[in-house]
Amino acid sequence: MTLSNETIVNVSSGVTETAKKDPYKRAVVYPESRNQNGRLTYSHFTFRQLEQESDCMAAGLEKAGVVRNTKTILMIKPCLDFFSLAFALLKIGAIPVLVDPGMGITPLLRCVKETRPEAFIGVPWTRILKILRPDLFKSVKTFITTGQRLFWGGMTMEDIRKVPWITPAIADTQADDTAAILFTPGNTGPAKAVVYTHGNLTAQFRQIKDQFDISSDEIDLATLSSFALFGPALGMTSVIPDMDPAHLALVNPQNIIETIFDQGVTNMITSPALLDLVGRYGQNNRIMLSSLKRVISVGAPFQPSRVERFAKMLSGTAEVHTSYGSTEAMPILSIGSNEILSETKGLSEKGYGNCIGRPIKEIDVRLIQITDSPVSIFSDDLLLPHGEIGEFIVKGDLVSRNYLENSEHDTLQKIKENSETWHRMGDLGWMDKNNRYWFCGRKSHRVITEQGTFYSIPCEAIFNTHPDVYRSALVGIGSEENKTPVICVELEESHNLEQNRIEMELLALAEKNVITQNIKTILFHNVLPVDDLHHTKIIREELAIWAEEQLK
Repeated sequence: MTLSNETIVNVSSGVTETAKKDPYKRAVVYPESRNQNGRLTYSHFTFRQLEQESDCMAAGLEKAGVVRNTKTILMIKPCLDFFSLAFALLKIGAIPVLVDPGMGITPLLRCVKETRPEAFIGVPWTRILKILRPDLFKSVKTFITTGQRLFWGGMTMEDIRKVPWITPAIADTQADDTAAILFTPGNTGPAKAVVYTHGNLTAQFRQIKDQFDISSDEIDLATLSSFALFGPALGMTSVIPDMDPAHLALVNPQNIIETIFDQGVTNMITSPALLDLVGRYGQNNRIMLSSLKRVISVGAPFQPSRVERFAKMLSGTAEVHTSYGSTEAMPILSIGSNEILSETKGLSEKGYGNCIGRPIKEIDVRLIQITDSPVSIFSDDLLLPHGEIGEFIVKGDLVSRNYLENSEHDTLQKIKENSETWHRMGDLGWMDKNNRYWFCGRKSHRVITEQGTFYSIPCEAIFNTHPDVYRSALVGIGSEENKTPVICVELEESHNLEQNRIEMELLALAEKNVITQNIKTILFHNVLPVDDLHHTKIIREELAIWAEEQLK
């Protein structure tokens, strides 16, 4: 189903509809505390409560000056208030700018500078920033602090709730009206503000539901803030796990498993880093997660061996689905663990890339010639045949059409085709004879040498097959058009003292494969630098600088 620009649609309407049909169904479940036996206790909102609480907050926000089209930074951790505030903002047609409270001061200040918000709802320490950097916050007319108010004055959540409760009319937003602003992780350059319309979000939620056959009576584990609203918007129960989403590497896997058991979780959308943590713990303790119907991995490549480890924890027809996409377009392609383990795993380990499957419904995916230059107009001359590596471009209702007031990035990453817009993913891959796409890495991570071009994911897969290697990263050293390929390796924890043996074995592995036989340099790194959001994407730009220093 394609939404026209004039279609009246508001992402919050799903909560309102479920509150009418099934008012006492749980909407959001939150881990409140632990009892004397160490067991989690939970609080929750029913859909009726979530509808009423978001109505109350919508009225309070409007009285405080947050009205339709007000850009509002929402910077609080996932909790009951997060859901109430987010749906309240959507109801009144304001524009939430979703910011992770764990992102740090410098990235936050960059977000404020880029979006120029009129309102800010945040944790207490953010209020101090307004005092210290008044120049960046001069656009903010309404500042609401969660938690306790100290010396700074202003409004708190209690002030918002004091407004007499009324039922506001849901804003008659259209498909092309801005619904929210999300930031890219900024791993390969400055974070970009991505504009999501009500049509984009509605299409995203609907297509995830249809692609993975998710029903409204399921229970979703909300481990990623960017997908937290997905459950209630579709009438599902959303469970917030006992974890800090800003520090995935420090999550206790026992807490995730405990919540799945406690709440009978059926659906889980999460990052490869979290799945790896839980998968390793589950394997070591022989745990089965029988309530799960599916697990959807997003945000970064997921090694087939780790897919296999987690898949062994599932029962019946349940699968791990690896989904490909970006902040601007998610999800685009998907493949299940059954197909990965029976057909593509062996090829990935030989350097074919990671198979990321076929396009989900209503998404158009193509491959174009690799270039770092802008491409303004789409034409068939850009397209590549099956088997050749090119850059992914995508279009569809869920694909964001522009960045927030950033014509430079629009020029670099958008391609016009009449009234439609293609998004350049900045990723490279190829299509096989079964119409499956294979991911070969970021365009900016390819290493151009005299012997040819090396692609990160295929090359790294050869080295990752070594049992002592936790992960590896390809980087290039030297001039832009004639680099020396280097593999940086992070070992499994128990093998850090055997580097000489491992180095010789890795070089022997490289020599046996045509795509790696010209890689002659191995460097060992204690912990490869990874992104703050998913803790999975290796920051090769930083690693290349380190490698160059090591080789001087």
